[in-house]
Amino acid sequence: MQAVAFCPGHITGFFKAEIQEKRPELQGSIGAGFCIKEGVTTRVQVSSSEKPSFKIKVIGYQSDNTQVSEFVIEEFFKIIKENYFVDVEHHIEIPVGYGLGSSGAVALSLAFALNKALQTNLSRTQIGQVAHRAEIFCKTGLGTVLSSYHGGFEIRTKYGAPGIGSLRKIRTDSSAIVICFSPISTKKILKNDLSKINGLGGKMVDKLIKSRDYQEFLDMSLEFAKYVSVITPKMYAVIEDLQNNGFKCGVAMFGETIFTLVPKSKEDQVMEILKKYDDGIVIKSSIDTSGARVS
Repeated sequence: MQAVAFCPGHITGFFKAEIQEKRPELQGSIGAGFCIKEGVTTRVQVSSSEKPSFKIKVIGYQSDNTQVSEFVIEEFFKIIKENYFVDVEHHIEIPVGYGLGSSGAVALSLAFALNKALQTNLSRTQIGQVAHRAEIFCKTGLGTVLSSYHGGFEIRTKYGAPGIGSLRKIRTDSSAIVICFSPISTKKILKNDLSKINGLGGKMVDKLIKSRDYQEFLDMSLEFAKYVSVITPKMYAVIEDLQNNGFKCGVAMFGETIFTLVPKSKEDQVMEILKKYDDGIVIKSSIDTSGARVS
């Protein structure tokens, strides 16, 4: 039995975290961000086995560990009665550790694929909750699974896993253009800076719910990144360059990654500006409005 599932990448511009709750399903973050067309496609092949076992292969951008995938597989092994060998192939088309939601996309695409291949008949909500628990347990993210599960450009308004957390979508026809320089450890930030982050992130959610303006979202994201002190000199150079040419931009949480949202007619202009930063990975994408799904 086999199955294929896809989950889009996701960029968070700002957030407020909730990690005090005991149950992982109630932990998470509110905030705002958007999904991109690039993400993670996961193929799963399962066969009968004497004991539960698995193999994980990663194609494309490499991850430094497979902890999230292992957690998701073990959760499914708890549900099924028979023993299976699970052969997993993740095709990752977004850089890992740059604030593009790769671990959430790995968890969700794998959970959707396993549910189909193992015929566990979990509801869509239950699948999302398995992936959310994986991110919370592995400390790789807080609100990415909820966002990528739904797709689109969203404001997360209630903490928690799919089925518990909630969000509102903002309609936009803008293209997303992203430049990534180097990874930042989410674990480290979540450990050190939460109290500082939370005050500002909460206020920004309230403000964006009123305006629903993507230009204001870009301003907020940049302000948030300055406040949390994650902007490097290299990032400042790119931000200044874009601003001098009339383009607002934000910073992905968390990575040495800058993004902008522009009308399609302005794509070429932005790409031309970013061309000179040849040590960065540039991604031009549209917003994925469908969210995680079985292919």
